[in-house]
Amino acid sequence: MSEDSSSALLTDHYELTMLQGALHSGAAARRSVFEMFARRLPEGRRYGVVAGTGRFLDLLERFRFGPEELDFLAENEVVDEATLNWLAEYRFSGNVWGYGEGDAYFPGSPILVVEATFAEAVILETLALSVYNHDSAIASAASRMSVAAGDRPLIEMGSRRTHERSAVAAARAAYVAGFATSSNLEAGRTYGVPTGGTAAHAFTLLHDSERHAFETQLESMGTGTTLLVDTYDVERAVRHAVELAGPGLGAVRIDSGDLSTTATRVRAQLDGLGATETRILVTGDLDEHSIRALAVAPVDGYGVGTSLVTGSGAPTVSLVYKLVARARGLDHDAPLEPVAKRSVGKPSRGGRKWAVRRLDEKGIATTEEVYPHDPGRVVGGRPLLRPLVADGEIVGRETVQDARERHRATVAELPEEALRTSRGDTALPTIFL
Repeated sequence: MSEDSSSALLTDHYELTMLQGALHSGAAARRSVFEMFARRLPEGRRYGVVAGTGRFLDLLERFRFGPEELDFLAENEVVDEATLNWLAEYRFSGNVWGYGEGDAYFPGSPILVVEATFAEAVILETLALSVYNHDSAIASAASRMSVAAGDRPLIEMGSRRTHERSAVAAARAAYVAGFATSSNLEAGRTYGVPTGGTAAHAFTLLHDSERHAFETQLESMGTGTTLLVDTYDVERAVRHAVELAGPGLGAVRIDSGDLSTTATRVRAQLDGLGATETRILVTGDLDEHSIRALAVAPVDGYGVGTSLVTGSGAPTVSLVYKLVARARGLDHDAPLEPVAKRSVGKPSRGGRKWAVRRLDEKGIATTEEVYPHDPGRVVGGRPLLRPLVADGEIVGRETVQDARERHRATVAELPEEALRTSRGDTALPTIFL
């Protein structure tokens, strides 16, 4: 899908049939509030990370039913003529609030709040959930990996392990949550994510000898490049690398075997050859747990692929989008009243909500507080919802760098137990006041 194409059909069939039914009953114009939240975190996780806000706003801006979309709906008899006429004029004119991208969230957090007519808001459900569920899953996993890595940089390199468009979104979400670079060039072009990469084993195997492959790479890319040293024999490869590049060799990469043991041997060999500033990068099915285990190894950076783009075991964060309030009548100024479902195992909590993160005297988060009214300024609290769309106009667009900085600040205010990669309970309780 091109950047300027309509996003209107990135939705579920039943949203448009609900719209048709609401237009028929006259309730489509009823002022409504939908909220997106998670009932729980993925098992064992201590916090989640909001990601995808920027992508959602971009897609919302292009949520238009043009001739091609309307023709498809008509030809396939998805909705009736009256609904097609309504969709032809559709422009979201409501208001949206949300947690800042890169912020942490906890069970019950009203991550996204959409207030508009029922008709305008209901058809955004799938768009919002598909973006936020994917991107938040990636960012939540990436954040745990970033915490485990400490000051050592992380490279996102999972494009070959997921759908081609998901790969771009994953690279963006990983950068928001602390990764330093990505291998994905489209993420670099579209979102300004720094990109990097050098060579795979195929490059070494192409040449008649490993030494020839190294010579070629050094001549082409300079001595600051990274040489992959585990195609054949690691010790011999490191020796050849330093002989050819000199002590100014940028880095070597290890992609297999016992990474900790091999890195320790390679570090000693590099130092013995005078290449004391040459960095050691490791790759190969890493996740937050193996990264944490490598903390004592002489490793300077990590490349992560499969585990990252699959959410490290949680490819979705199971966000839901629920109607929580509606006007008592069709008058736009009619007061809102709470509504909630009582389904077993899937209850919702009615009423429009406002969220504040309570901080102690040291600036460390202690609780997530959710109010049934706007509490205004709360002493010792940080308001979490910010305007994203006002009367149909996008007002909350930010750069990826803004989201990245917010995430860094958010992690700094989480309690220490939240940053453990071991399985544990939710770090902050959510209190509904």
